Amino acid sequence: MNRHFRTITDISRGELLYIIDRAIQFKRGEAVTSNPLMGKSIGLFFEKPSTRTRVSFEVAIYQLGGNKVNLNPQEMQIGRGETLADTARVLSRYLDAIIFRVLSHSTIETFAENSAIPVINGLSDLHHPCQALADMMTIKENKGTFDGLKVAYIGDGNNVANSLIEASICGGIELFIASPEEYAPEPAFVSAFEARTGRKVSVTKDPAEAAKDADVLYTDVWVSMGQEIDRERKYEAFRGFQINSEIVSLAKGDAIVLHCLPAYRGLEITDEVIDGPQSRVFDQAENRLHTSKALLEFLLK
Repeated sequence: MNRHFRTITDISRGELLYIIDRAIQFKRGEAVTSNPLMGKSIGLFFEKPSTRTRVSFEVAIYQLGGNKVNLNPQEMQIGRGETLADTARVLSRYLDAIIFRVLSHSTIETFAENSAIPVINGLSDLHHPCQALADMMTIKENKGTFDGLKVAYIGDGNNVANSLIEASICGGIELFIASPEEYAPEPAFVSAFEARTGRKVSVTKDPAEAAKDADVLYTDVWVSMGQEIDRERKYEAFRGFQINSEIVSLAKGDAIVLHCLPAYRGLEITDEVIDGPQSRVFDQAENRLHTSKALLEFLLK
């Protein structure tokens, strides 16, 4: 059966844990299959700028023996009115999988409905599941387990927060999301997750409550791509939601700090924290490569 990775919910808890452990093996150079993507071509359909998603996937495809095909929407017939459904049917006959980084999640869903190849969500406005894989890998590397951990996400209840919520099924994580009320994750999304999984997500307006005794502190930019028109309003709303030395001092002494990057230093996180001894931000960025390899192997081997 054709498998997609549009959101974390496209895979089971066991499969999520397998991909994380496999990524750790790739990073260590252990049990690496020889060129599992040999003879396979992977498309990259990007509507938005990218550093980590593009480079990590391109390098992952190369290291696994595959071929990448860059797909610029403005250089394709889709830019002249060909339907997304027709494009999906055609590309399914050329490619073995396709990775999307798009403005609207509906683009991924429409393509997947008409695709005969795996569709991977490299980022959409609603979800960032590939980032969540790297987040969970980084936590597993540093803590050895997911059980009994308190993870505090402080900032915008955006696509990164949504995928982090879904990825929290991988163990007994106590997840806190601290956001201004206007920018918290959608209550219907949180309620549906809790009903489906039996897990509890604590949503608060108090960053200190989230950070207290946390094992992991996590943040993201306050203004995501495409939201620049709301910049000043969001900057005002997010005052007090910065991860700084005061917030870090509320967490456990061995807490780690994460940020999915790019970081706007002095806004959502301070220099002393992102460059400090508890930061695992750049390990987390590196882990995008290893989880990309594990995901591609899982979907295509």
